[in-house]
Amino acid sequence: MGEFTEQEWEQIFSEMEANPDLYGLPERVPGSILLASFNIRKLGNPDKRSAMTWKFLGEAIRNFDIIAVQECMDDMDGLLRLMKELEGFKFISSDKTGVFPGDNGLAERLVFIYRIATVELGEVISDITYDRSKVSQLIHDNMDSLIEAKEKYDRALTDYERKRRRTKPKFDLPIFLSFIRQPFCSSFKAGIGYEDYEPYCFMAINAHLIFGSKKDRWREFEALMTWIKGRVENREKMYHPSFILLGDLNLDFDDPDKDIKKMENLMKKLDVESMKEVHVNFPFLDPHPTESEHFTSNIRLSQRYDQIGLFFHDNDGLGKGFPTHKENKSCGQDKQGPDYGVFNFTELFAKALTGESFSMKSSVKQRVFARRYEHEVSDHMPIWLRLKLKKRTSSSS
Repeated sequence: MGEFTEQEWEQIFSEMEANPDLYGLPERVPGSILLASFNIRKLGNPDKRSAMTWKFLGEAIRNFDIIAVQECMDDMDGLLRLMKELEGFKFISSDKTGVFPGDNGLAERLVFIYRIATVELGEVISDITYDRSKVSQLIHDNMDSLIEAKEKYDRALTDYERKRRRTKPKFDLPIFLSFIRQPFCSSFKAGIGYEDYEPYCFMAINAHLIFGSKKDRWREFEALMTWIKGRVENREKMYHPSFILLGDLNLDFDDPDKDIKKMENLMKKLDVESMKEVHVNFPFLDPHPTESEHFTSNIRLSQRYDQIGLFFHDNDGLGKGFPTHKENKSCGQDKQGPDYGVFNFTELFAKALTGESFSMKSSVKQRVFARRYEHEVSDHMPIWLRLKLKKRTSSSS
């Protein structure tokens, strides 16, 4: 079985049009905005995807107002091909990150696609890095562990050079020094065009964190959380005082009860430690009120790599309306939001093409079925967040 035929795509589009809610594809509702994050696997050479696939990708994301896209290759032809399916949208992109210029390796761009009728791009756009003084301090504070790691690496390299080891060792840093791919940050005003509602103003961060050891993943995540929290606390100096993180954080939740608890504890710690009432909320850490289990975002429905995080102040008018952690349990009750979900195209494909749920298939059949679209479409599914816009008062009209 290869990629989908044109007839199979017609079945998929027919099922999606008939039952979008069943698969978590949100409808546009006046008075709300929809934000999404979508890791589109190796979005590069347009010839490596069929015309029907490009059409599907366009249909999958055209309902949203801002979409953070990960894994856009240095070759932007694929992104430009996708934009042909998205009339009324524009994009901004980072330069390639993940590989030093001139070196071999898989580099990518981080991209924001946004609807021009409802979203206005701000003046502040930047990568996120740790400055030299911070990195120097980290090296100084962890010198002993760095020396120990170097000595371990040198011994392994000697074994490799003397044929006592088959594979060349990799030097694993025992601490965080820099991101594997620099997160990309941009300012937005979202919700323009609705005369009766106030738009949201916020900094959006698009991140694709390291896919390495669990320790490496956690170090990068903690570093990013610390950076965001530090910026949000200095609200009087910020262009916009609220942040929204969207991305593939590669957090390993193989043991959901244990791993999610660890992340929740970090979130609560950041919340409590802040002396300026910074709220931190990751809605996808909670099961949706209509679901018995947490949403998954990979096509095999087994992982929770993709996340959306909110960082804001209680008494900040521009952040008012962002749901707190306590409000997650009531998400979805109001059509205007707040709400969150996943466009589960794995389930869509399974129902449209086989007539049965993906979860009813054996693990072997699941793997075989997923292989048909993990490269052609993606190995991740879009996750989304709906925010309710605040009604304008007579004084703000």
